[in-house]
Parts: sequence; structure tokens; C-alpha cells
Amino acid sequence: MHFWDTILTIVFPSKCVACERRGPELCLPCLAAIPTAERESAKWIFPLYDYRHPGIKKSLWLFKYQGKKRLAGVFAEILYGKISEELAELGPMENFSQPILVPIPLSGKRYRERGFNQAELICRELIKINEMRQGRYLKLENNILKKPKDTEHQARIKDRRERLKNMRGTFAVKTSEFVRGKNIILIDDILTTGATLSEARRVLKEAGARKVIAFTIAH
Repeated sequence: MHFWDTILTIVFPSKCVACERRGPELCLPCLAAIPTAERESAKWIFPLYDYRHPGIKKSLWLFKYQGKKRLAGVFAEILYGKISEELAELGPMENFSQPILVPIPLSGKRYRERGFNQAELICRELIKINEMRQGRYLKLENNILKKPKDTEHQARIKDRRERLKNMRGTFAVKTSEFVRGKNIILIDDILTTGATLSEARRVLKEAGARKVIAFTIAH
């Protein structure tokens, strides 16, 4: 933890964003109460929680739109366990080795408005956790995938076909040589229809990625 984070924690003790008790930003009892994601998704996408639950919806909203950046560490801790489980199976079965973490990027406009990319923050925390635990090889590449096109917010589009159309041509790979033959793990906060992740995967595969899977906090 950085010096100023330590000072802020002393002056403004953290509390759970769901139940507001003092302690972690999202406490264990609240996490335990959140149901796992059960709605259907593509087999290569692994969402953790049901977004309809008030606790997870509120925490993701505060993280994404209110700048509660310390939640990135909480979400990364949860994701790390799930990623480790899947890699234990995919590694020997499908030769899914030395994966690269790629956060879903924001457009320049949206990044300037928000001041950060929530998926990138989660990825950076995942790398920290992996280094502390001396886990499997994981590398962060946050400049491989770009979003040069600013699109209408996906949450405002109800029809899945329109979402897919809205995302077409949204992403671009900066340098194919960093992608070719690589195994890639996409990271995003929320899965709705899967249009965003599907377009990102399509672009990465066209650039030569070997295999692409994705993890999200909620669906």
C-alpha cells in the first residue's frame, strides 16, 4: 500500500460499501451473500457474481463511477482464485501457458471523463497478488488492445444484435507481434450480452492470438 493510501486509511477508515460496517471495502459476509453468476454465457467467458444482487451492483457502480479504486484490490483477490482454478485445468489440457492479461480498454473520451480504466486497475492488482504468492506466469499488457472508436454505452442498448453492431470495429490491436501465438486473458468488470468481449476476442484472434478467454466480476 502506498504512503498516502495508509494516511487516508487512518484518517478515513474503510468500510464495506454494501453494509457500511467498518472493515474491508467489501466484507466477507456481504461477499458470501452474493449469488454466483448463473445466467448463460459463452464457454470461454467466466463471470463470478450475479449483477442483479444489490451488493455487487452497488460496489461496481461505486468503483466505476465514484472512484472507489480500493475496490480493485477486493475484486482482484476474488478473480485471482477463479483464474488460478481455470489455469490449473487449461494449462495441461489445452496448453494454455504463459497467459497475458489484457484489460478491456476505454475510448480516449471515456478515459478522460473517468480518469482511470477500472479493468486495468483490476489487472494491476492481479499482477501484485500473483507476485506476492509466486504464482503461475502472468504478464500484463495494457497497451495491446486499443479502443479508437467511441461507442454508445452498451447498457443503453437492449437488443443483442444492436449491441454487436454497435461494437463492430470498436477495437484495434496496436502491434500484432505481441499477440501472435499468445494465450490471452481478457478482464472486464461486467458481462451483459458478451458483445464487448466477443468483439475484443475477434480482433485479437485475427491478429494471431492462440487462445482467448475472459473473466468478469459480474453477469
